[in-house]
Amino acid sequence: MAITDFEFHQLADEMFQAIDNALEVLIDEQDADVDVDSSGNVLQLEFNGTSKIVINKQEPMHEIWLATQFGGYHFAYIDGKWLDQRNNNEFMPFVVESIFKQSGLKIDI
Repeated sequence: MAITDFEFHQLADEMFQAIDNALEVLIDEQDADVDVDSSGNVLQLEFNGTSKIVINKQEPMHEIWLATQFGGYHFAYIDGKWLDQRNNNEFMPFVVESIFKQSGLKIDI
């Protein structure tokens, strides 16, 4: 069953906020070098001034797009989970893994 635009934004915003909150904890507790920039439909994470992860909402398709130094991924909300269209990875565990691969930081979401 398809989700509405409102549901899409609500679900995506909750994920963006969870990522932001987890990174703020790292910044506060470990003095991690992370810059978090949230602007409109885009959440940009920069680690040590060199490595970036960009997450953005694609409203027309109701997808979340994730760009890492390893590639681009498109996640759709299917059966209560955000799943990558190519390999069925779930969004949050994949984001946690991507942050670790690019920065060495372990976050808890």
